[in-house]
Parts: sequence; structure tokens; C-alpha cells
Amino acid sequence: MTNTTQTNMTEPSVTDPSAMQQMPDPRPIHRRAMSQTESVVAAVHPGQLGQPTPCAEYDVRALLSHMVGGLNRVAIAGEGGDALARPARADDVPDDGWLAAYRAAAARAAAAWADDARLDAVVELPWGKIGGRFAIAGYIQEILTHGWDLAKATGQPTELDPGLAAWALAGARRILPPEARGADVPFGPVVEVSPGAGPYAQLAARLGRQP
Repeated sequence: MTNTTQTNMTEPSVTDPSAMQQMPDPRPIHRRAMSQTESVVAAVHPGQLGQPTPCAEYDVRALLSHMVGGLNRVAIAGEGGDALARPARADDVPDDGWLAAYRAAAARAAAAWADDARLDAVVELPWGKIGGRFAIAGYIQEILTHGWDLAKATGQPTELDPGLAAWALAGARRILPPEARGADVPFGPVVEVSPGAGPYAQLAARLGRQP
């Protein structure tokens, strides 16, 4: 479960200009998602960095590294650079520097997509060449789900802004059907949750996590 995005996610005609422009501007939602996850990062204590997370291959420190690295990748894509040339991790952050690193990466990501023209540019990310709007949408799912992972791992509340989770969940249901698992898709099977489960629990379960 190394990423919440996948290598073969598809959207209909995501490189077609008319199709790309039909998607509402996701940048305000992305900024809200980054801000919300920042509050989770801010509450992590140094003594928790070695604790396990819902992503079996990551402890808290490695998850933070992946989150910062992912923000830097989406920033590079927005800046017009080669996002794939940058590992999705931050290897040089000291244990007391995660919040500052996260804030810097989030600010860079927001600034990188400030130009409206970037929304309809085609960028290359680990899951393919897609329009800028869809790239940002994928990273909304990424930062919200990893924020849930981090909150779960460190004993924080996991049900935060329901509107953000509902937005990401709708996208996950559209592009990640239950049968699209295995092979190159880095998610386990959908986990069943109770009908009354919150939207973050539903999102986590959709991506193969145990809420």
C-alpha cells in the first residue's frame, strides 16, 4: 500500500482538452486537504515516529517522508518539471523537522498550480500522462488518505472535514472499482464497513485499509 494512487488509474479522455475543462477546479479542495493534513502532522510527537501505520511498509517516519515527497512531486508537475525524476520521499528531514518540511512542500505545491493554464496541461505522474486537473484530484485522494493513515497511527481523530472525504470517496469509487485489484494496483481488496461508517472510514476501506 505504498501509494493511494495507482499506476493504471483511468479517467475518460483525460488528455482531451474539452474533457479536462469539464472538471471543476480542484485547487481549492487540494489546499483545504493539505491544510487539514498539516494539522495531523503538527500533532505527531517525536516518540511516535517509529510506530507502525496502516501502510505496512511504512512506520510514521517513513510515512511522513512519503507525504512530503508526494507534495514535492505534485509541485514539480505543476512547475512543468519531471516529477518522476524525484523520489516520492524526503530523505533529509530531521526528526524535529517534519512539520516545517510539510509546510514548505504544501506551500510549493499550492504555488506551482497557481497559473490557471496549468489545469489543462498534460503532466506525467506515476499513474500515467493526465491533465492537470486530474493530477491534482489524484493528490487530493493521496494527501487525505495518508492523513488518515497518520492520524490512525498516532491516535488522533480520523473523521475530520466530511466534505473533503466525500469528494475523494466519489473519485475513488469512479476510478477504482472493487475488481481493479492485484497486479500493478497497489491496493488490497475493498474492506466492508458498517452502513453508518464515516466518510474517512469508507475512503480507507475503499483503498484496502482496515478502518
